[in-house]
Amino acid sequence: MKKVILAVSMFLFVAASHAQTKVVAPDAAPENKNAPEFKFDVEEYNFGTIKQGDKVTYDFKFANTGKEPLIITEAHGSCGCTVPQWPKEPIAKGGNGVIHVEFNSTGKMGMQDKTVTITSNAKGGSKVLHLKGNVEAPPPVKTDAPVEKK
Repeated sequence: MKKVILAVSMFLFVAASHAQTKVVAPDAAPENKNAPEFKFDVEEYNFGTIKQGDKVTYDFKFANTGKEPLIITEAHGSCGCTVPQWPKEPIAKGGNGVIHVEFNSTGKMGMQDKTVTITSNAKGGSKVLHLKGNVEAPPPVKTDAPVEKK
């Protein structure tokens, strides 16, 4: 009985070792040397100090320094308070574009670093832009009504 168990074990071991095939990852696609490329004037905008509830807008200007048209497929803010607008049409080689961003500070307080992530066919994949600044809380509301004592 021991010999049968040993023979079956050896058969299973050999079968299992042959079943393990080495998976070879396909070669990474070669980098497209003609791919479009972002060149932003500014990638981080500091809006300074604002009062809570104020809205800040900024236009991130860029150029396509690559050799093929630049296509932005998506741009999204880090939260609902940061809303980007981007060109939907391709930006030709040497062409310029603008990512318009609006930040609504309602309900925000203190130092803020809001981001906009841009997805496109440019070299390096996605691009992240920053809006930074300080949001001051509104001053406490003073009332002239007398306080009732019980």
